Amino acid sequence: MALEVCVKAAVGAPDVLGDCPFSQRVLLTLEEKSLPYKMHLINLSDKPKWFLDINPGGKVPVLKIDGKWVPDSDVIVSLLEKKYPEPSLKTPPKFASVGSKIMSTFVAFLTTKDSSDGPLLHELEALENHLKSHDGPFIAGEKVSAVDLSLAPKLYHLEVALGHFKSWSVPGSLTHVHNYMHAVFSLHSFEKTKAEEKYVIAGWAPKVHY
Repeated sequence: MALEVCVKAAVGAPDVLGDCPFSQRVLLTLEEKSLPYKMHLINLSDKPKWFLDINPGGKVPVLKIDGKWVPDSDVIVSLLEKKYPEPSLKTPPKFASVGSKIMSTFVAFLTTKDSSDGPLLHELEALENHLKSHDGPFIAGEKVSAVDLSLAPKLYHLEVALGHFKSWSVPGSLTHVHNYMHAVFSLHSFEKTKAEEKYVIAGWAPKVHY
């Protein structure tokens, strides 16, 4: 039986995949494990009753596994790893938190009028140093793992949203970060599950204060 997954529909285009990095993380995991799934696009500004019935919290992503609907991308990804261990996407514990603060510093820089890019640069430099001192192209080595599937959508949002709203881009001096972004964005699974740039921009627009 195919798995079912509820993910965000695009803002203004309810039949198109939307811009939720946590939804994409789950889709990436399903793709990398070659698991068949049925995708339900949820319009978050007009949630269908059946969706709220199965998931009163109303957040995406939600995955139906073993007859139960499970919310929260962290929980979903670890469940999928347990139930479908091959191919393994486990990240060695010592690498599991690499890049974990990039999203929060990116969001602060994007959405706060007076925010500086200092904290974000600090996190990107930490990622650069990790990549420089470990064999890649991915965080845990030559194979993609769960940490990459969590970080890749966030870096994509960072690149698109900061480029559009702040005319900001990752400094050219962070060559390992650029190479890493190229490696994860080139994955077939990533190409297949990413939201179009215009929908990433539409998703962030209400949160940006000029």
